[in-house]
Amino acid sequence: MCSEVVQIWNYTALLGGRMKAIVFQEGSTWGLDEVPQPEPGPGETLLRVLLTGVCGTDEHLLHGGFIAKFPLIPGHEMVCEVLRHGPSTQGMALGTRVVVDNTIHCGECGPCRDGRPLFCEQFVSLGCNAPGAFAEYVVVRTSKLYDIGSLPLDVAVLTEPLSCAMHGVDVLGLSPGSNVLVFGAGPTGLLLSQLLKMAGAASVTVAAPTQSKLDLALLHGANNIVKLERNDLAEAIDSLREIAPEGFDAVIEATGKVTVLEAAVQLARTGGTILVYGLAGENDVAEIKPYEIFSRELTIKGSFAQAFCIGRALFTLQSGSINTEGIITQTVGLNGFATALKNLHDPEHIKTVVGQL
Repeated sequence: MCSEVVQIWNYTALLGGRMKAIVFQEGSTWGLDEVPQPEPGPGETLLRVLLTGVCGTDEHLLHGGFIAKFPLIPGHEMVCEVLRHGPSTQGMALGTRVVVDNTIHCGECGPCRDGRPLFCEQFVSLGCNAPGAFAEYVVVRTSKLYDIGSLPLDVAVLTEPLSCAMHGVDVLGLSPGSNVLVFGAGPTGLLLSQLLKMAGAASVTVAAPTQSKLDLALLHGANNIVKLERNDLAEAIDSLREIAPEGFDAVIEATGKVTVLEAAVQLARTGGTILVYGLAGENDVAEIKPYEIFSRELTIKGSFAQAFCIGRALFTLQSGSINTEGIITQTVGLNGFATALKNLHDPEHIKTVVGQL
């Protein structure tokens, strides 16, 4: 039943062991705490956490945004090692290194029955509203594990963010030969710009405020780069209009900034599409003229999270089709989580991961 989906993540069956974990609490507070080590039940597997990516979503969760449920052990971008399976559970060999699909859908509610499981009424996301992987150990449904084979850990840890980007490209529904603009050159922007090429973009322009990230985007295949001034988009908009005088076929807003979304609408060509990918604050409001949407027949789409894209994302990384060089800029331990959060606001950092190798 739907109610059982959430119940399986309560740590009710323990062996008495303890582990270190980052724990978010109400009031935007967090700490490195010692908590009970979880035990796998039937259909579950206990994993030792190896690497966990730090994401801007983690900061939103800390402040009670997105779908946070406190107290919370965050961490949804995980690479782990199989330690033990629950009772009557068969799974991968012990020691297998895996990535995890952190999403659980009940399969029985209205959206699930209608083929829209991403909007499951009992949606569970490890690290968002259920215990995640900024910890020494995590329990996961055995069916949600994917063997990474010989893929390096620092590549495999990008599987979950790549799967989210892949879902965004699916939602966009790009036509071959498209001229596309991506606002943002963080991990998401760098992955999206490459996926867009695979999905049919003839040209990808990346716009962002940090030159080092733009240089990396260029090395990863972007056709054009444009530097944004953080508090004044006017000059950048003029430069972008020179690249696409009639506007871009698709504009992806991957920064979560309201002003950037407003610019995205201006820069889309008549009949074009704007994809809202960046996570803005729940109460943020953008000024968009309905008449412009109406008269130019613009389409605005949203990309919430991935569903059933982990396998494709892992295969894409294993195939070498995506260049991940330079995306991870620092690795810290659990005791360096404060640094990881700080790095989210450092323009020279792209991706921080928490490692426990």
